[in-house]
Amino acid sequence: MYEEYLRALLSPLGIYRLDRDSLSGAEIYALGKGLDAASDRLDQVERESVTATAEDEGLRRRESLFLRRPAASTPEERRAAIAALLQIDGDSLTPEAIDRTIRGCGIRARAIEMGTNKIRVVFPETAGIPPEFEQIEKIVLDILPCHLEVEFYFRYLTWEECERAGYTWGFVEAQGYDWDGFQLAIPPEPEEEI
Repeated sequence: MYEEYLRALLSPLGIYRLDRDSLSGAEIYALGKGLDAASDRLDQVERESVTATAEDEGLRRRESLFLRRPAASTPEERRAAIAALLQIDGDSLTPEAIDRTIRGCGIRARAIEMGTNKIRVVFPETAGIPPEFEQIEKIVLDILPCHLEVEFYFRYLTWEECERAGYTWGFVEAQGYDWDGFQLAIPPEPEEEI
């Protein structure tokens, strides 16, 4: 890229031999390669220096600023988690702000105010205990103010849901459920009902 630019810039002068076999041509080639490498590195630095475009090093460096790494895996989720964590300030203690921050960290959960100084964290898209719960618990407890009592609520099938869905013991046996599997056979429901 820069080699061609330098050749086009110097060619009209007519005082340099610009073919690669000449000393001047070899210098132009070497300068072009060096400038290409510097340009590529500057492009990478520019990309990684902005959270919205960072893909690797920039995300790792920002994540290292926090006590815990967000529970997100893709670059898009990691960017959203970093942005959510960077927005935490003294005004971030409303239930809506806490809920937004938890979701922004890549945690599929909702924070619900249950009364004075009590928050319930529910996992509406997950039946039972989420597989990465240990990491999620640490992140949530780090985000939430320490004076709040935090209750983690895990969804399991209730008898009322069994009746509403029309489950029978024949259906349960036909599905091949054991007790643990049956507890997790929650019929889909809108998130607002939780």
